[in-house]
Amino acid sequence: MGIDVHSLNWLRYAKNKYHDFGKTITIGRQELHVPESILRTALKLDSNYANDKYCELLLRDHFGSSVVDSMDNSNFENASIIHDMNQPLPTAIERVYDTVLDIGCLEHIYNAPQALRNCSLLCEPGGQIIHALPANNFCGHGFWQFSPELFFSLYSNENGYADTEVFLADLADLDRWFKVRPPDNGQRINAISRTPLYVLVRTVLKGRHFTHANVQQSDYVYNWSSGAQRSDMETPDTPRTIRQRLKAFPFVYRLLSPPYHRYLRYRNQLRFSAQSKLSGSHSGLTELSIRSLLA
Repeated sequence: MGIDVHSLNWLRYAKNKYHDFGKTITIGRQELHVPESILRTALKLDSNYANDKYCELLLRDHFGSSVVDSMDNSNFENASIIHDMNQPLPTAIERVYDTVLDIGCLEHIYNAPQALRNCSLLCEPGGQIIHALPANNFCGHGFWQFSPELFFSLYSNENGYADTEVFLADLADLDRWFKVRPPDNGQRINAISRTPLYVLVRTVLKGRHFTHANVQQSDYVYNWSSGAQRSDMETPDTPRTIRQRLKAFPFVYRLLSPPYHRYLRYRNQLRFSAQSKLSGSHSGLTELSIRSLLA
């Protein structure tokens, strides 16, 4: 667990939005993995500034954190609070912090729903929750890789959150992020890449009451609410597809089915090849310069 260049810039972006971080807690004790030259340039540090191995000094000096606590399941890195995020929080630390930072931690926690709930319970009403987590191409790194869809569905206005923003960051590109459009009208926001991606999330907890009981994938909710019917529930007046018509002739259907499915696989391979580099041409993504976002 640690703060790299993308995570550092994500914290800078959040500070521009939220101002000082106030009482801050990190999920896991966060080391700094930013080259010193980049850190000095980004934060305009003079040559006499000496940073620490961990992030507490950085957060106090440059992000306005009045207190920086850390929570871990073990004391091997001397976290200030020892607690297993798989389990519910002690009530004594609920609604204490202005800023909750999850920089590459929740993917290592099996009970992700409980861990996400704990992040919200740690947060004081009006405070912010910040995630920087693995998305694509981190298989084996932890238990989970996270989709933007999860955070749009979880951190919705209806569930008690506001100002939710989601970006994708390509680890091979330190100059650009891709802002993810909230899914609507039953359209999924798919992002395919050959390179590892982070999902960067920021939200504000509106009040003391929130819910995680109403988290559903948006395209299914759209279909359920629109009363869309499945194709196998067609009425006699519904036009039939070519495939449905062919099923009336089993011999012809068996003959044509294998080449048809080979065609579908080939078409999907072409589609993957065309979309395998993350860019602003992906539907639902807006390419933005990190420098402009931090200006």
